[in-house]
Amino acid sequence: MKTGEIPVTTAAKWRPSVLPAVLVVVTLGATVLAQPAEPPRASTSLLSGLEWTFVRIRYGSPMDRLEQFRQTYWSEPWAIDAPAAEQNLSRRIGRVTSIKVKEPILLELSDEALWQHPWIYFVEPANLEFTAEEVDIMREFLLRGGTATFDDFHGPVEWDLWVRQIRRVFPDRDIVRLTPDHPVFTCFYELNAYPQIPGLGAFFNNVTWEKGGYEPQLHAVFDDQGRAMVMANFNTDMGDGWEWSNAKDYPNYIEFTAQSYRMVINEIVYALTH
Repeated sequence: MKTGEIPVTTAAKWRPSVLPAVLVVVTLGATVLAQPAEPPRASTSLLSGLEWTFVRIRYGSPMDRLEQFRQTYWSEPWAIDAPAAEQNLSRRIGRVTSIKVKEPILLELSDEALWQHPWIYFVEPANLEFTAEEVDIMREFLLRGGTATFDDFHGPVEWDLWVRQIRRVFPDRDIVRLTPDHPVFTCFYELNAYPQIPGLGAFFNNVTWEKGGYEPQLHAVFDDQGRAMVMANFNTDMGDGWEWSNAKDYPNYIEFTAQSYRMVINEIVYALTH
């Protein structure tokens, strides 16, 4: 189930060019449910002065997978959950942190505006196929200090498809599973486990998994300084958690939306401060 949300700028380590680029996404009207009280979180003082933009990446796909996806979801894979997911996540980050949050935007990797932003988002990355030019852009973007988050892919088949593309970018770097002792779990909210967020379809079927992806896992690729520059939300659907957080018809889903916000806000805070 799919839709979108908001933006970020950076810390001194990221030296973007100064090029204004904004694609404003219209906010969906929705009745906001009463949310559970937020748990204790890290001080926001270190976040003051930081800016962030939700940058959704529009990517290409192999034609056979693209046609199959369109027939199933009536959407392009890169557009899943947009625009409500990014709008809702952006509002939440603006509310609970001191980060200056800008409007969400949509970019392709070849867009020069990419270099203004330290964090980018790919949804349904099992459908992703980089061009040769994009492989080089991704490598430079990440090694320069950027972070890429990949979300909403499940099971061994989709894992292998994603790994194939990441190996093109970094053939010699390991993909490492992150455990709760990694700083991403405590850099804002104090989290002791990685959550499995069901897509709304799985939720209606009373399960949290899909496509054989039973165990939620957070994976990373590190740069030479030990910074996680790639974050892969595997066997979980964070985007549905943000997209449907305002849906008054699904009150039992609130616990999952809260978990998805906390985990990904931690991932974004980590990206801006490491």
